[in-house]
Amino acid sequence: MTEDEIVNNLSVMLSLSKHEAEKHRRIILGIGDDAALWQPSRSHRSVISTDMLVEGVHFRRDTMSLEDAGWRAMAAALSDLAAMGARPVLATVALGVPAANAQPEIVELYQGIAAAARRFGITIAGGDLSRSDLLTISVTVVGEVRTTRVKTRAGAGPGDVLAVTGALGAARAGLELANQRGLMDGANGDAALQAFRRPTARIAEGRFLGASANVTSMMDCSDGLSTDARRLCAASDCGAVLEAIPVADSAREAAQRLGEDPERFALAGGEDFELLVTVRARAFRYLAGRYEKRFKKKLLRVGALRKARGVDWRGAPLDRLGWDHFLRRGG
Repeated sequence: MTEDEIVNNLSVMLSLSKHEAEKHRRIILGIGDDAALWQPSRSHRSVISTDMLVEGVHFRRDTMSLEDAGWRAMAAALSDLAAMGARPVLATVALGVPAANAQPEIVELYQGIAAAARRFGITIAGGDLSRSDLLTISVTVVGEVRTTRVKTRAGAGPGDVLAVTGALGAARAGLELANQRGLMDGANGDAALQAFRRPTARIAEGRFLGASANVTSMMDCSDGLSTDARRLCAASDCGAVLEAIPVADSAREAAQRLGEDPERFALAGGEDFELLVTVRARAFRYLAGRYEKRFKKKLLRVGALRKARGVDWRGAPLDRLGWDHFLRRGG
């Protein structure tokens, strides 16, 4: 099958229903031309992010299907929009695929990519295909956010509460389970594999938190809390003391079975895609109450910011435990 034939088949797979076309009517021109055309909203800022998954680095076929890898690639990119408080608008997808079995692999990847796009309300407006030695997925997403609601990693200050939108470590538990079949089963095993293979981008939570003037900074927790808390503090020119680490039930069981400390296990886990957020102390209780009412789950306090640089945990400087692409370290 030629590249043009593959693109035509993908265009049919990704074609919008009448309702979806109306919803995304500002996308003037999508798949099939040299570039997409999009009409931005007035008084909004455009938010753009790119995320890449490489076979053998970010995923392996013995731990997840290509459809799952496609979903994960889209969810990872969308998580960056969530961290800015943005609403997703459009995405472009570039695939590098080995020549052998290229067509069925592209279709399987796009099934996962398209499912995630539908789930989180974003339109795939274009992309590229290429032959490659390693299977590579690159997703670029575009969102928009009101000027007054933009959240970045900077802006936090001493005294602010540090919180996350959900318990941590489930994705790492899923990775451990995928590598060690039989590590655990039941509901915790199912939850761990779901978190690893089909993560949720916290789009709705990000837009809710972005709308609050009492939220001073935000980022997604994709490389582990030990790493990302340090990054947020560096951007805001302050430090933090971690008080409690919310551990997902699946992560707690996995850590116990592996003989590890559950909190340390969760600190080192990456790709949870929960949001790490700072809130003015006087407003945290009120905002957390509204958050729980809206999402039926708690906004979880993990610590507080301070003037002195660095991140402390259990009375000592916290080691950098999370994922680093170039140090080859992490969960």
